Amino acid sequence: MKITDVKILRANRSVFCKIYTDEGIVGLGESGAWGFLEASASAIGTMKEYLLGKNPLDIEHHWQYLYRFSHFRGAAVMGAMSAIDIALWDISGKFYHVPVYRLLGGKCRDRVRVYNHTSGRTEEELIENAVKGAEEGYTALGHLNPYLDEPRTSAYGDGNSAMLYKAERRIRKIREAVGEEIDLCLELHRRLEPGLAVQLSARLEPYNPMFLEDPIRPDNFDSMGLLAKKCRIPIATGERIHTVHEFEMLLAREACSYIRVSLGVCGGFSGAKKIAAVAEAHHVSLVPHNPLSPVMTNALVHFCASTDNVAICEYPDPYAASTADHLTGSGIKLRQCDMVDHIPVLEQGYLQVPEEEGLGIDVIPELEEKFPFRPHKIMTRLNMDGSICDQ
Repeated sequence: MKITDVKILRANRSVFCKIYTDEGIVGLGESGAWGFLEASASAIGTMKEYLLGKNPLDIEHHWQYLYRFSHFRGAAVMGAMSAIDIALWDISGKFYHVPVYRLLGGKCRDRVRVYNHTSGRTEEELIENAVKGAEEGYTALGHLNPYLDEPRTSAYGDGNSAMLYKAERRIRKIREAVGEEIDLCLELHRRLEPGLAVQLSARLEPYNPMFLEDPIRPDNFDSMGLLAKKCRIPIATGERIHTVHEFEMLLAREACSYIRVSLGVCGGFSGAKKIAAVAEAHHVSLVPHNPLSPVMTNALVHFCASTDNVAICEYPDPYAASTADHLTGSGIKLRQCDMVDHIPVLEQGYLQVPEEEGLGIDVIPELEEKFPFRPHKIMTRLNMDGSICDQ
């Protein structure tokens, strides 16, 4: 079997890769480069020259070749590699007539626990949506931002004291509203400096969050390690790094209790499996990052089903136009679920594992015409004084 073509699909907020073979088997993958999807699509186009004529089943060799040939990487390049890798595994599953999870080691679980995106532009809306999530059957509420999902066009003005008191009040009200059995997965969007993050962790401890995600900017592993040692609430981080080597350095510093591996920028299934093995050696569990389309959700269900040290998985709303649109309340009426032929079944906060060959999902015909590409615009929130506010 040989690869005959590689095509790039740009649709809505997504970039997909389709790999064609001379046996009629087609594989589908998605890049997770988020704000630089156009650059990632260009990188897929560059990698196409190497892939043409190759056997798509030699996945590890292709992964090593593409990873090591240029000496320079980054989110756009790793997003391209991820899309290609996922598509190759899709081809392999269809060739061997099994779901991808079978090729990754078989089932470690029969269903995958997920948390939703609980958003809110006001305190009242955040609490209301948390209650709604619990009523819908989720056993964990995620992407909970104690600093709200306010528009990036509005300046942020709270000082340290207000940030502590408001966050504590909001999480206390949510805990009271949903009860003791729901896990709260807090997303802090890199908002705090280390000292303030330690203070906040102490204040939120009585409400038993499952984890604090990226309380500080995650670029410095030493700083995250120092923070993790001072906080009694587990730290989750990792969605902004790309390689097994970076994750190993993060884990060597005991910088987190949960790894936020992103299948769309870590090198696909092949990269994520390497990272999961390193995390397992450190007794650390994975909470896969997923702000993408139902294609990536389906891929992640295969990964989670076949990987023992997965704690829970992020689940973006398939009935929203995109994660960004869901969190900001853009009002756009598109639905991501309409981009694909079907989505996984969700029951009581768990996704069923697909049993179809390969990934078990495909995009609809004429996808690019029905869902015009909408690249992310560069827009960063500012503080009242004009400085950068991470969100």
